[in-house]
Amino acid sequence: MGQSVYLGMSGGVDSSVSALLLQQAGYDVSGVNLRLFHNEDIGEGREKTCCSLADAEDARAVAARLGIPFYVFDFSGVFRETVIADFVSEYEAGRTPNPCVVCNRAVKFGALLQRVRTLHGEYVATGHYARVERDEDTGRWLLKRGADRSKDQSYFLYMLTQEQLSHTLFPLGGLYKTQVRALAEEHGLVNARKRDSQDICFAPDGDYAAFIERTTGRPSPAGDFVDGEGRVLGRHKGFIRYTRGQHKGLGLSVEPPLYVLDKDPETGAIRLGQDGELWTRTLTAKDVNWISVSEPGGPMRVTAKTRYSQREATAVAEPLPGGGLRLTFDEPQRAVTPGQAVVLYDGETVVGGGTIER
Repeated sequence: MGQSVYLGMSGGVDSSVSALLLQQAGYDVSGVNLRLFHNEDIGEGREKTCCSLADAEDARAVAARLGIPFYVFDFSGVFRETVIADFVSEYEAGRTPNPCVVCNRAVKFGALLQRVRTLHGEYVATGHYARVERDEDTGRWLLKRGADRSKDQSYFLYMLTQEQLSHTLFPLGGLYKTQVRALAEEHGLVNARKRDSQDICFAPDGDYAAFIERTTGRPSPAGDFVDGEGRVLGRHKGFIRYTRGQHKGLGLSVEPPLYVLDKDPETGAIRLGQDGELWTRTLTAKDVNWISVSEPGGPMRVTAKTRYSQREATAVAEPLPGGGLRLTFDEPQRAVTPGQAVVLYDGETVVGGGTIER
């Protein structure tokens, strides 16, 4: 009997092929579908593009085909108290959160790993495109990019601790998406051609404001658009409906175009300005998690991403007292947004990351 691993199975092709690869590698694999919310959490009858009953049945069908046990773990409580609560409170505070980062920290590699350890399992596995390796010189566990750069998900995993990394497997880390789909076809998996979900699971239509209003039971207050001197330029349709750098949907006919610069949760005002005011060379971050090093002894050259979809830029990272980080870019960066994650790299290796403060 191989080492015991519990694999998060969403019903998609990535986690299904992960099950196949783990089984072929000799692990004792159990499939786990995570129930993260109930209908009342997202709005009764609303169509979802992931985490649906149909997705759970696809996962169950793959587990049956591979002959592995399959379980459903109800983590809707912890999901609601951490991911959704953080999402709502951050937007209401004028920031733009990244719920996938919070979910990985609190649920997939938090609550799930804790449950797995109580069941005497050795590992948690997921279908993320990333790699875990051990640095034999330092003894530290490293998080590395997935081989398929177009699918690399290391950005969303920067918060994993040394303990979590030591009990985590990413079977797809060395594969390309085309290889994953080919393996699924070869082994007759039902979801070989299933499209990838690009959505936040609890707001698949992308209307975050409507989700927040349903969750809180109150509309987001309207308020003023103001300029740098505080002069009123017009009225906005709800504080939570706008994010830094936004230009479309402001409803203002002015030249040159205006962009959201920042938001004041105290007054509900949203300050607008020119594109040039969105560019900065420095940021600070909080809740920093260091991975490849315990903490830099001083300034450290890195590349960094302030959004998942962007190409990283060269910068100098300096640790701050209290677990913070100052990052100074070689070239100005546009629309660095409080609440988002900044992730630091050294080549293929994730150095660490944190939550952008300003």
